[in-house]
Amino acid sequence: MRAVLPILLLLAACSPPAVAPSVQTASVTADGETAAVRNSDDAADDPAIWRNAANPAASLIVGTDKQAGLYVYDLAGRVRDFNNAGRVNNVDLAETPAGVIVAASDRSDEANAHIALFRLDTAAARLVPLGRVPAGAGEAYGMCLWQSNAVLTAFIVIKDGTIRQIELDPAKATGRIVRSMKLATQSEGCVVDPRTARLYVAEEDVGIWRWDARASGSPKPVKLAGVDKARLFDDVEGLAIAAQGNGNGGWLVASSQGDNAYALFNLADERFAGRFRTVDGAVGGTQETDGIAVMLGDFGPRFPAGLMVAQDGENAPTQNFKLVSWAKVQAALGLR
Repeated sequence: MRAVLPILLLLAACSPPAVAPSVQTASVTADGETAAVRNSDDAADDPAIWRNAANPAASLIVGTDKQAGLYVYDLAGRVRDFNNAGRVNNVDLAETPAGVIVAASDRSDEANAHIALFRLDTAAARLVPLGRVPAGAGEAYGMCLWQSNAVLTAFIVIKDGTIRQIELDPAKATGRIVRSMKLATQSEGCVVDPRTARLYVAEEDVGIWRWDARASGSPKPVKLAGVDKARLFDDVEGLAIAAQGNGNGGWLVASSQGDNAYALFNLADERFAGRFRTVDGAVGGTQETDGIAVMLGDFGPRFPAGLMVAQDGENAPTQNFKLVSWAKVQAALGLR
């Protein structure tokens, strides 16, 4: 036995490292797409969804052309409005006492960030400009909103990983910075789960981080998931909440841009829940996705369980957004 042990140890030392178990990636097809943005190359970036509770099939999508401005689309993908807002990167919207407020990260001045504010006239499917709010030094990248206790809060992610929390007054188009956080490297995508007051931010080459979204919360983040080349690939781009119920059910959805996929994490326990790609079907699939938006609920007969909107980075001849029925995602991943 003494002679055998060194041989066994030598064999173990020479054995190849254990291979990480493969992670299955499901495939779904999109159910629609928007008209392409007017600018070529890297232009379309980030969407937001407004659900018409009275007539879900008449819901609207707001999407950025980061070289020119903001589009409003209907669920057939038709352009209902275009606002020449300039170099707006990410966009979000919120139902507030002042109406549906749309906020976009404005990078027209790369040295000084701004938030471009609009009211969405839902009847006319038109954006009404409200003004620009200064958001501190640096290039504006990510943007997400949180409406809570009559306070509208914006989180603007600066390209260098700084996150500023700004309480907005849409009526006056003003804002007040109430907190600042920092990630080490380039970051962009962000989203708030209003049910749990949790803020999630994507650090592109590192992973996904979580904060208490309240201004009194700790500035130190908790790491939810890292880039592991299996579940998440760099760059980690857009984030969205697929909220199920009034508690903490549902999923955090992340754009795993490096392998043209989307990863899901349970919001209740933050465990990995599956991944999928959007492949060619009646319309094209998606590649190199930047921004995403997800909302569960009835959006009419084409989207009975919910809607996912994803930027398509390789749509020819110019980029656009793809519309995916959440029922297909549920079926492909076995979600309940």
